[in-house]
Amino acid sequence: MHSLWSETVTLPSFESLNKNLKTDVLIIGGGITGILTAHYLQEAGINYVLVEADTILNGITKNTTAKITSQHGLMYHKIAGKYGIETAGLYLEANEAALWEYRKLSGKFLCDFVNETNYVYTLTRPDKLERELDTLRMLRFPAKLAEHLPLPFPTAGAVAFPDQAKFHPLKLLAELAKPLHIYEHTKVQELTGTLAVTNHGKIFADKIIVTTHFPFLNKHGSYFLKLYQHRSYVLALIHALKPTGMYVDDAATGLSFRTHQNLLLLGGGGHRTGKQGGNYAELREFAAKHYPNAQEVYHWATQDCMTLDGIPYIGPYSKNTPNLYVATGYNKWGMTSAMVAAHLLRDLISEKPSDYARVFSPSRSILHPQLFLNGLESTVNLLTPSKKRCPHLGCALKWNKEEHTWDCPCHGSRFTKDGELIDNPATDDIKKLQKTR
Repeated sequence: MHSLWSETVTLPSFESLNKNLKTDVLIIGGGITGILTAHYLQEAGINYVLVEADTILNGITKNTTAKITSQHGLMYHKIAGKYGIETAGLYLEANEAALWEYRKLSGKFLCDFVNETNYVYTLTRPDKLERELDTLRMLRFPAKLAEHLPLPFPTAGAVAFPDQAKFHPLKLLAELAKPLHIYEHTKVQELTGTLAVTNHGKIFADKIIVTTHFPFLNKHGSYFLKLYQHRSYVLALIHALKPTGMYVDDAATGLSFRTHQNLLLLGGGGHRTGKQGGNYAELREFAAKHYPNAQEVYHWATQDCMTLDGIPYIGPYSKNTPNLYVATGYNKWGMTSAMVAAHLLRDLISEKPSDYARVFSPSRSILHPQLFLNGLESTVNLLTPSKKRCPHLGCALKWNKEEHTWDCPCHGSRFTKDGELIDNPATDDIKKLQKTR
């Protein structure tokens, strides 16, 4: 089933590239980050084109829960402990600025924008709440402890962020996209420096921005080690009790709640892509128990790129690739992260100094425990016997019986039962790889 967002909006369409062209900036990828980046480059008077291999907003973006918040789990005390209180403050400042930018855009475009308080709750660790609140007090942010939540199960409390928001993402992005310089069904097949060879022509660019969710260039940046993908699921329920506010469990496998008009959006069932998890079954069991009169009207799944330290990678693709930039690794918080990326990339392209560049630098240290786990996962799957191999780096694919897809546990590529590509970083179907062997 398609998501609530894609079922309730009509997206603009664009022609395919049918010639060679020259541009100052080439954006590869027509999801939320690509669209927002193009919008702000155009606003700044910078010459650009955006190319999308399929159609815009048809990938991960359409499957969000669309919470606009600077509260990305209980993470500020972690950032402060690892990188210092100044870095935590810059991260908060960047995401609050992103929230306010959405608020400004909502005044120009109808997108069901509603202010809400966001809550990150814990079932068992009130000590984490206190550590988070202590850090937020140092940052002078008006977060509060919430001890009693309108959820159908007991919690140990939550940290509440006031003045956050929710919206209909595709309504906004569809309007922003209309005047942009976009080519759909235009797949970049090869990059040589800043020359892009597509299936319909060549693009000569001065600078290139990769906004393809998971970066597709393997020989630079080591993103195949710095990222993994996490899958999660959403039910849209009618006739269910709708709490005021937005709620998410600090645990990676916990539940999230938000409303949209007369619907409750219940999220969860998460797991690393290619692994076993609760899936839709967990959510439907929960709904049957706690909302017995509810009816499911939409369901959808998404997946998110997860970084080593919980902070996105936004900036130069690597130290050895001048004029090539990337935005990825939003750790389930794509709405504000995409807006942060759009503004930071615009500043980098314009060679304008930014206090945020070092916070989100893709070249920061990779010495984190998750690096070992990612490497171990890749090694195990590379050595696993299987006829179905991922065209990305050759890992053994796993059958996802819930969604009837072949999924890669290493880096998150997904394919239909017939081997057609659904999600990157792979760029080819399974069958295309097998034909070359």
